Amino acid sequence: MFFLTNQSFTNKKVLIRVDLNVPLDENMSVTDSTRISACKETVDFVINSGGACVLIAHLGRPKGKETTLSFSHILKDISKCLGRQVYFINDCIGESVEQRVSQMNSGDVLLLENLRFYKEETNGEEGFAKKLSRLGDSYINDAFGTSHRKHASTYTIAKYFPNKKYAGKLLQKELIVIDKILDKGKKPILAILGGAKVSSKLQIINNLIEQVDKIIIAGGMAFTFIKANGGEIGDSICEPSLIPQAKSILEKAKRLNKQIYFPEDVLAGNDFNKSTEEKVFHISNIENGWMGMDISTKTIAVFEKVIMSSNTIFWNGPMGVFEKEKFSEGTRQICKVLKKAKDKRKYVIVGGGDSIAGLKNFGNADWVNYISTGGGAMLECLEGKKLPGVKALNKNGKNK
Repeated sequence: MFFLTNQSFTNKKVLIRVDLNVPLDENMSVTDSTRISACKETVDFVINSGGACVLIAHLGRPKGKETTLSFSHILKDISKCLGRQVYFINDCIGESVEQRVSQMNSGDVLLLENLRFYKEETNGEEGFAKKLSRLGDSYINDAFGTSHRKHASTYTIAKYFPNKKYAGKLLQKELIVIDKILDKGKKPILAILGGAKVSSKLQIINNLIEQVDKIIIAGGMAFTFIKANGGEIGDSICEPSLIPQAKSILEKAKRLNKQIYFPEDVLAGNDFNKSTEEKVFHISNIENGWMGMDISTKTIAVFEKVIMSSNTIFWNGPMGVFEKEKFSEGTRQICKVLKKAKDKRKYVIVGGGDSIAGLKNFGNADWVNYISTGGGAMLECLEGKKLPGVKALNKNGKNK
């Protein structure tokens, strides 16, 4: 793999896959620009070495060409974060795009329209990747957060740049941090996993057990495991079809002598509305009509002990429905405990949009040792998997 060191891109067009999949509010305003700012170093490198930047990225999960997910809505935010004017064209392939790219001068930055307006992007289709490849003399992948997918712009495209493909500055940083955790991380290593759905993380948890020393599982995803253990979870979120797999993971953890920690008590609500009543239950004895929405005081105390007894800590996913003030205290307290751990020279990594948003909602995030732009990608790396988007940058041009 080639990293960016002293390459010259004088008078060259450089196609850069960046991660601009940022959270938006109902007014289409960016609520967290971390991912935009993270690609600035690579853009600056290309410009300072004499090149022009053609940025390709996706936003959300559009079904076809959904204008609400056009980059035109956040162009000003992108220009502001990158500290330079960013031009925009409302397509990402085709003759008009190729013509516009051909007119670029050194120092220009051009953003193409949302790649996922074309289903060929997520399907990893070669024809689509080939059309994209016509837009650059060299290719840089700086989108760590999407490198765990075999998409056209992160995986398939690399074959068209056999000797001119590079890992961007951000991607390089992410890989160094992963190496620090897996090969050089000070034990015990703890993974804190939260969020609503267990389906997206079940296989990750299964593999992660072999790589880390301890796991905390909280948020909505915990209830499938509690149900698997015979607990009563009321109306809390659960994925019954995954209970057999959850049981298998619990058995595996016991066999490997790895500890998985679940909440002991939860703050529950009887409605998702602001006016919902609140009540604390033991997590295995929640009454019907109530939904676990946050961790409560006993759990926070237990989790603090687990965190403070660890030396390398990775956090992905909130402890509850933190966007609702009534159920934000668990996530807020975990942020405070992680800050305390960092002050005690523990190494803290945070990954995933909701975790980053939680940090910023509850104060300054500058204290974190490393904020990863890719929660899912980071988790797959921690499993020990090789990311397709990284493998595709091999010198030989092969994607295998």
